[in-house]
Amino acid sequence: MPERILIVVAGPTAVGKTSIAVRLAQYFNTEVLSADSRQIYKEMSIGTAKPDASEMQGVIHHFVDSHSISEDFNAGVFERESLQLLDNLFQKHKVVILAGGTGLFIRALLQGMDTFPVILPGVRESLNKIREEQGVEVLQQMLKEKDPEYYQQVDIHNPQRVIRALEVCLSSGQPYSSFRTGNKTPRNFTPIYIGLERTREELNQRIDLRMDEMLEKGLVEEVKRLLQYKDLNALKTVGYREVIDFLEGQYDEAEMIRLLKQNSRNYAKRQMTWFKKEDVVWFHPDQWEEILLLINERVK
Repeated sequence: MPERILIVVAGPTAVGKTSIAVRLAQYFNTEVLSADSRQIYKEMSIGTAKPDASEMQGVIHHFVDSHSISEDFNAGVFERESLQLLDNLFQKHKVVILAGGTGLFIRALLQGMDTFPVILPGVRESLNKIREEQGVEVLQQMLKEKDPEYYQQVDIHNPQRVIRALEVCLSSGQPYSSFRTGNKTPRNFTPIYIGLERTREELNQRIDLRMDEMLEKGLVEEVKRLLQYKDLNALKTVGYREVIDFLEGQYDEAEMIRLLKQNSRNYAKRQMTWFKKEDVVWFHPDQWEEILLLINERVK
């Protein structure tokens, strides 16, 4: 079988992944898979910085506007659906592009997911109720007691990750970390893992500008239309939860804008922490020739 190449373009929010992915797709005459846990949803566009037609420049993007917010979509589903799609795409293309900032989605596709126990009915609902009524700090303490090993590794400020781990602990009676084997699943393609980075000052400026543009495009109005879904995990993310809290009167507009920018910067830091642990070759987005040189050395 001819070698199949998956070029992975990863990095923090607002770093410039879409532009590089589109240029690579045009260069190799191929298609792009989006590894973004929110751009998949048809109902969420402004707050997810979803690329529009002008940014995609005619390049086909999969997993953008592909699912409804009412569907349960996670890294395991992404792994399964992406592998099925890649089998078809590699019939037509030697090279396919994967681009996005959701590290868990990328790892799932490249390495596979660990097998976890079935979650007992009602566990997630009870944990969400604790978070709403008592705060995420109570859940953090629960995780520290039930799985101190994972507590030291996880981003405890990400309530989705904390709740997911507690679901497993409570359903199985065992620590979440005991199910994380780290065993890699063999794939029938070869990844070339590219990371994009900028100086912190440069990235922060781009994040602030992006937030200003989102607000101008109607982010608050988009969130108003989505309020009925506010209890879904997709809406408990940066760019949405700040606006929901503003709309519910927890703070004024100026504080909402400050939090949108600050939390987005913090999110970018967490993304970089994740990707720095992966086997990534790093470039500034302006280093197009260097990126192409590396890839062409590996794509024979």
